[in-house]
Amino acid sequence: MFTLSTIHLPIIALLLSNVVANPTPQPNRFSMPIQRRLNPRSIEDFGAWAKSNRAGLTAKYGGSPTSKRSTGTNLLTNQGADSSYFGSLAIGNPAASFNVILDTGSADLWVAGSSCRQGCSSVPTFNPSGSSSFVNESTRFQITYGSGAAAGVLATDTVQMAGFSVSNQIFAVCDAVSSGLLTNPVSGLLGLAWQSIASSGATPLWQTLAANSWDSPVMAFQLTRFLNQSRASDREFGGSFTMGFVNNSLYTGDIEYINMPTSRSSYWILPITALTVQGNSVAVPSGVNSYAAIDTGTTLVGGPETEIANIYAQIPDSRAGTGDFDGYYLYPCDTRVTVSLSFGGSTWTISPDDFALQEVSRGTCVGSFFALSTGNTAPSWIVGDTFLVSIWIIIWHGTLIISSQKNVYSVFRYNPPSIGFAKLSQVALAMNGNVDLPVPSATIGSVSAQATAGNNRNSSGVERTHIPTAALSAALTALWLLTTMS
Repeated sequence: MFTLSTIHLPIIALLLSNVVANPTPQPNRFSMPIQRRLNPRSIEDFGAWAKSNRAGLTAKYGGSPTSKRSTGTNLLTNQGADSSYFGSLAIGNPAASFNVILDTGSADLWVAGSSCRQGCSSVPTFNPSGSSSFVNESTRFQITYGSGAAAGVLATDTVQMAGFSVSNQIFAVCDAVSSGLLTNPVSGLLGLAWQSIASSGATPLWQTLAANSWDSPVMAFQLTRFLNQSRASDREFGGSFTMGFVNNSLYTGDIEYINMPTSRSSYWILPITALTVQGNSVAVPSGVNSYAAIDTGTTLVGGPETEIANIYAQIPDSRAGTGDFDGYYLYPCDTRVTVSLSFGGSTWTISPDDFALQEVSRGTCVGSFFALSTGNTAPSWIVGDTFLVSIWIIIWHGTLIISSQKNVYSVFRYNPPSIGFAKLSQVALAMNGNVDLPVPSATIGSVSAQATAGNNRNSSGVERTHIPTAALSAALTALWLLTTMS
């Protein structure tokens, strides 16, 4: 009998280290490892977190006034038991590496600067004087997210990620950040939505690369799941973010693409066409009121007050929260709640374990769906990692399947603008809850493709550890075999 043990760990470490440290040039193939951040989970802190999360997300979505073609992979870190994910990029000449949150719900790149005096004391910072290619644009920058805000000055420099290098990329060097928005080792945020919502007005990194450098106009996420894993540390292996291709070793079957319902690309949007709770259908509006932003930078799921109330009406003994839990709902923890969503294709079901956000008193839990008011230009629903990390495939190409698999492979396609989902492979699922996988570090990989930012105040280029697809797939397959052989 074989089990994953210290005997096998050196083999796995060697496989992964060889892939990262000795990349074989493979035009058109790059990936990025991901890590994930954790939210506070103590009873004492959770109410304050819930309140600030809802208020911040309302602000983020405007609810109150407020060249060479190629591919790449960036490995990710799962921080805080599925609360957030981050990867790394490098800025400047010579390049300095930084960990950044990956956020499909915003469109700006920023990092904490060496002059930052608020909210940056414990994180690595970017020193403009250390880069020969840095240019200060002398334009102030400010942005609000679900968990805080950041402010600074816009600049241009060379940015590298996943084997790509982009010169003259516009980004922000921040000198003030909300307390708690950055937690070591995260130094900033990389927005992966469209230019039309960029606070800087700059073309996002991914958009420049998709238009000029990628083999295929797609970027994709495979996110690991560590919820309810008692041995999990604050930082665990988070999966991967690929640019310019989809990694077919990480999913099975077909990727089901659904075109975005609006001609104006802003957020990554899909319409919610069906919603069921405990097997009961909940009516959802049609048209623009059904639009949902698919947001990797958000932990929970926010929606219109009426629909959220109707969801909890299907759950016996549920009630509206008050105080810090205003907008949330409470329900008995021993009730297994199953919520299913459809965006016009297959039906995807959220695990009851992920619907239960937190036990806040004996036998009483807070649900992960909450009431949210967004602005006129933002979608009514915000669908975060609760959905992306915890999905069961219920209907797959017309066939009913009851599955215990809890992850989805998500793909964001530049042209035509669309989002795709697929069932994760056994290789990918073997990473869930596996505390023995090495956590990626912020490193500078080799550059295999270069681009120059557009001349409309935007430049895109990022780089991360270059991991050839074939070698990565071999290492992951070996890992899966070691964890499943018996």
